[in-house]
Amino acid sequence: MITQKTVEDTICRLYRDSVIQLPEDVKNALREAHENETNETARLNLGAILENIDAAHENDIPMCQDTGLPIVFVKLGDVKVENLYEGIKKGVEKATTKVPLRPNVVDPFTRVNTGTNTGKNIPLVDIELVEGNNLELTIFPKGFGSENNNALKMALPGEGMEGVKEFVMETVLKAGGKPCPPTRIGVGIGGSSDYALKLAKKALLRDVKSVNPDERLAKLEEELIEQINSTGIGPMGLGGKTTALDVKVELADTHTAGLPIGVCVQCWAARHATAVLEDPKH
Repeated sequence: MITQKTVEDTICRLYRDSVIQLPEDVKNALREAHENETNETARLNLGAILENIDAAHENDIPMCQDTGLPIVFVKLGDVKVENLYEGIKKGVEKATTKVPLRPNVVDPFTRVNTGTNTGKNIPLVDIELVEGNNLELTIFPKGFGSENNNALKMALPGEGMEGVKEFVMETVLKAGGKPCPPTRIGVGIGGSSDYALKLAKKALLRDVKSVNPDERLAKLEEELIEQINSTGIGPMGLGGKTTALDVKVELADTHTAGLPIGVCVQCWAARHATAVLEDPKH
């Protein structure tokens, strides 16, 4: 059995790692954008971002003051786990003190802060049942400078692929410089309203350079990143070649009467960290 303490310690470590060390694929994409940029202001902004990333790593401190809302993606195989949710919750609370993290979780109306980054139905935990004998935990701290720019459209079936493109572009243009570009853009198509947005978030767990195995979606990703970067919004919304580092699209089948489209906007600090735990019995 995987113990609650193991889950707790793993979540604490993952939260710490995610807010201090940006994944290599994201760092490489930012470096590439900096190298290819010709706009002086954009190069200055990208240079500052890269310096910030290095400083966070060298000084062992979070790269952004907004250490995010705790979201945890779980892939649960054929394993026994002791008090999984309690372990995740305690891990977030421990990280809040040890890292430390900024306490971000409040009552939506009174705005009273829990002080622990946990609360009613928080942390948000998504569980996916999978084959195998492992438990995979991914922490995805989501800052709200970008989260506030997410969007959902319950499109009509006839809007099709062009409707998806138009809605994604509308969302990006409306967001402008607010989500601290260069962004990563996740797009979820199909399912239900809530699932489309969940797919959009999960899309952002893919490597920046990954190519969608679905040729339709690979083409859509390519077309969207080209359109987004042609807007000239640029790093921090001050102009430049790179408004987004990538676009990732995920799809689920849906109801015959609908075409849900979810768009998840992620800032340049596209943070996440993953660990795989094995059940000792195997």
